Amino acid sequence: MNIIASAYDLLVRIGNHLQSPLLLLIRLVWGIQLMQAGSGKLMNIEKPIEYFTSLGIPFPVENAWLVGFTETFGGMFLALGLLSRLTMIPLIINFIVAYITTEQEGLKNLLKFDTDAFTSDAAFLFLATAVIVLAFGPGVFSLDYLIARWRGREWKSAKL
Repeated sequence: MNIIASAYDLLVRIGNHLQSPLLLLIRLVWGIQLMQAGSGKLMNIEKPIEYFTSLGIPFPVENAWLVGFTETFGGMFLALGLLSRLTMIPLIINFIVAYITTEQEGLKNLLKFDTDAFTSDAAFLFLATAVIVLAFGPGVFSLDYLIARWRGREWKSAKL
C-alpha cells in the first residue's frame, strides 16, 4: 500500500509541475488566435457591423467596435498573462453574448445534455479558455507573476 501512495504522490507532484506550462500553452494558443480574430474584425469593421445588423443587435456599429477591441486586447493580455483574471470577465461576457445571439439552438440542446452544437461553435474553446484562466490564473510563466514578484508580493495561485 505504501508503494501505491508513493507512486500517487509522485504523479501529483508531476501534475503540479505541469500546471504552469499547460496554462502557458493554452494562453498562447487561444490568446494569439483571439487577438487575430479581433484585429481581423477591426481591420474590416464593415463585416461585423453588417452581421450584427442582420442579427438585430442594438447599436451594431458600437458593438462591432466593442467586440473587436475586446477580442484584440483580451487576446493580447491573455497571451501575455497580463491582468489575466480581470481580462477574462469581459471575454466571458463577450462569448456568452455570442452564444445567446447566434447559437440559441445549441443552448437549448445543452439543456437537454446534447452538447454537440454548443461545443462545435468557435466561441466554445475561447469561452473554456477564459473560464480556465479565471479559475486557475495564468500560471508562473506570465507577466502577472513577474509583476507580483517585482512588487514583493506572494504569488496567489489556485490553492485553497
